[in-house]
Amino acid sequence: MISIIIPVLNEAETIEPLLYHLIDCAQLQHISEIIVVDGGSTDGTQNIIENLDLSIKLLHSKKGRAKQMNHGAKYASGDILYFLHADSFPPISYDQLIIDEVKKGNNAGCFRMQFDSKHWWLRLASWLTQFSWRACRGGDQSQFITRALFDDIGGFDESYIIYEDNILINELYKRKEFVVINKKIKTSARLYKRHGIWKLQYHFWTIYVKKWFGASADELFAYYKKYIA
Repeated sequence: MISIIIPVLNEAETIEPLLYHLIDCAQLQHISEIIVVDGGSTDGTQNIIENLDLSIKLLHSKKGRAKQMNHGAKYASGDILYFLHADSFPPISYDQLIIDEVKKGNNAGCFRMQFDSKHWWLRLASWLTQFSWRACRGGDQSQFITRALFDDIGGFDESYIIYEDNILINELYKRKEFVVINKKIKTSARLYKRHGIWKLQYHFWTIYVKKWFGASADELFAYYKKYIA
């Protein structure tokens, strides 16, 4: 059984279509629950979820994706946890694809990614995510992980306000516990559209390099807050 955990903060535009997509594209007997963890939305996200005629668990948490995802995991009953961003839409039969990998002994992984943009760079970046290279990973590709492995690692590192997905992925790569499912999850390029593709990509690369050279969680967040947030 899979527990889907979605951290949200002001996602009124995407949360309803995402929730219907998750239900329409899966066999519901595989889904233990869908948990949305709100970090203090002020745009009506919570009201939208509460007014849907769907069995969605809405939880409340302090802001911060790591905190929100850990909080959701705490209340999840499935033996597979599936962490998903609110603007990322997994492929049809995503549930069976994940279960098939776990049955093979692959206890964690993600889907390859496709941006909702035709810009050549984002198309190239999407194409590269089919490979197992560590540099091609990110939270937008979603993350499935068995409950046992998640608990053994200790969940997401809440000291990271950003880059929390990568910290978990780094640990999974160290343990050789990661697989890329060769099906596409479609994610929004809205942040690239807002900041400009090359400008945002430069800042993402800078954060990656800073972490490589030992920057702390606070230093990474300070950079993100100054140039991206």
